Amino acid sequence: MVELGPLTAEQKAELEGDELDPFGAAGVTLRYRPKERHFALADDDGRLAASAGTVVVDVEVGAERFPVVGIGGVIVRAPYRGRGLARRVVEAALDGARAAGPARAMLFCHADRMGLYERLGFAEITAPVSVQQPDGTELMPQRTMWRPLREGAAWPPGPVVLQTLPF
Repeated sequence: MVELGPLTAEQKAELEGDELDPFGAAGVTLRYRPKERHFALADDDGRLAASAGTVVVDVEVGAERFPVVGIGGVIVRAPYRGRGLARRVVEAALDGARAAGPARAMLFCHADRMGLYERLGFAEITAPVSVQQPDGTELMPQRTMWRPLREGAAWPPGPVVLQTLPF
């Protein structure tokens, strides 16, 4: 496992390979915020095989405002899928998230990927989630999930507002 800062264009291209839609995001038109830290695994040749990124942002839920560690950009290169690498990089990202300070982690995912995150302790946020976009605020069409990073942390009820691009 290696920890990286923001991914370079070369690292992104290495992870995405020649796939047309490596994140399965066809039809999702949202713009996403770059992650500040990445946790990655390399293959025997030193090429990146999997990565998960993190960024700390503030969210508003009802009248409460608090920081979360956003997890995103989880990707496993096509030849390495099905080997548990996504779990490993997300677990490393969660370890890094605990050290970052916030009491909660949050992510956005497609419905067919919720099972992985549920097995890692995430739960779905069923309230509406608004995210910032260049032309204003939009409702998040993907599933939103959270998990505690500290004992006793809970997710408050109410609509969620992310005053930044999603991660």
